[in-house]
Amino acid sequence: MPYFVYHIVTQADSGKKALTHLETFGDFKSARQLARERRSALAAGSLEDYRLIFAKNETEAEKLLSAPREERVVGED
Repeated sequence: MPYFVYHIVTQADSGKKALTHLETFGDFKSARQLARERRSALAAGSLEDYRLIFAKNETEAEKLLSAPREERVVGED
């Protein structure tokens, strides 16, 4: 399965994410390098992010990135 790198812009008012597919890689190292390079150029507190995701296809990758995630609670068992 390939690695997909996405540019994500979160809207401040609604929290909705706009996803833009940048590139697809066959290996993790290349995908990670691109995501790290792009993230380093972002300003602190930016509503933009660059993420990489491992998925079967572009549709699944976008579905996984768009799905709301539960907040992690640290220290509770």
